[in-house]
Amino acid sequence: MPDSARSVADQLSAVLAAVSPLPPGRVSLDEALGLVLAEDVRSRTDTPPFDNSAMDGYAVQRADLLQASAEHPVTLPVVADLAAGTSQNPNLQPGQVARIMTGAPIPDGADAVVPIEDTDQGTDTVTIVRAPQPAAHIRRAGEDAHAGDTVLTRGSVLWPTRVAAAASAGTSSVQAHPAPRVAVISTGSELVTPGEPTRRGQIPDSNSYLLASAVAAAGGLPIRLGAVADDENTLRSLLAGLAGTVDAIVLSGGVSVGAYDVVKAVLAPLGTVRFGPVKMQPGKPQGFGRWPSEAAAENTDGTVAGPLIFALPGNPVSAFVSFEVFVRPALRRLGGHTELFRPTISATAGESWASPPGRAQYMPVTLAGEGTRSVARRAAAGGSGSHLVAGLAQAVGLAIVPENVTRIAAGDRVTVMLVT
Repeated sequence: MPDSARSVADQLSAVLAAVSPLPPGRVSLDEALGLVLAEDVRSRTDTPPFDNSAMDGYAVQRADLLQASAEHPVTLPVVADLAAGTSQNPNLQPGQVARIMTGAPIPDGADAVVPIEDTDQGTDTVTIVRAPQPAAHIRRAGEDAHAGDTVLTRGSVLWPTRVAAAASAGTSSVQAHPAPRVAVISTGSELVTPGEPTRRGQIPDSNSYLLASAVAAAGGLPIRLGAVADDENTLRSLLAGLAGTVDAIVLSGGVSVGAYDVVKAVLAPLGTVRFGPVKMQPGKPQGFGRWPSEAAAENTDGTVAGPLIFALPGNPVSAFVSFEVFVRPALRRLGGHTELFRPTISATAGESWASPPGRAQYMPVTLAGEGTRSVARRAAAGGSGSHLVAGLAQAVGLAIVPENVTRIAAGDRVTVMLVT
């Protein structure tokens, strides 16, 4: 490796040092799924806001039913019928009951609910065959949260249950970091749209689909632009047009030292994107930086900054590994996430394989077993070959082999980054 080659850790540090969370804004709960809260959500009211029934049944005064049983049933008059949403509040007197549905307010005077299964389901009078426990089946006001309580904390990811919690707290919108908008472009004159006929020398464009899906899985909003030919003017014009509309651009292909490496030819002269080898396999050629700020639109906070640019290798496995190691953590930070990295586990190598000296290897693997008994095996016979996209489909993780290790033997322990 050349002296200028960076370690994976140094490249990742350089990437994350250039990334800050996108400024938050107010979004409706309809649009909040998956976003990260930028401020606490506090309950505006008690939740629930009033005592209510947890069952369909009858609101009662428990003292009337202490002796009720199947052998000695108690029959009482029904003086009200209370549905969920009703505003009625009859004041029950001793010896009276009210039929009540789940969620309906508990009427004054009642101190328990008898479920409908313990009655004859009467409407004028009702016969009850079991004495209720104290406060049976009553949800108390504020039992879930009191007005002013913090329901969700800043930094929480708004999954469905948390969106529901925000709604139950009485809010219809939240302050949250937006999902990063990410343009995805494959470069290469050999690429054609999947499904179209190919001639000799052409292959389907899988990278734009791979990377756009990976962007979405990381919490971003992918804008898949497909493949562009190896033409500098075409690519330069496309990038310039994107500068004020997206937060990041992910390119694949054209980053090495070949005669037709159009990405490097367009971006390297700008001085804002660094190209250079990284001590990893696959994924050695990497480019990272920004589109020049003078070409970007002014941000809402008054600053000016061009979108982040990730220039990844063109081979599918290289592109995928590069995304997982460098791009995904950056997009997570853009979106305000604090958990940037994939989880890892320790597994036993189920077979032997070689690793290149002086380069950290990311081997796509399958896993059998669970926990400390997990066994990792190469997902494809060709191992970490950068073109083995069909084998990559079987991988659930990337076994990480350090720079100073040149061989993994069956039975060795390996760290596996989970990617599914």
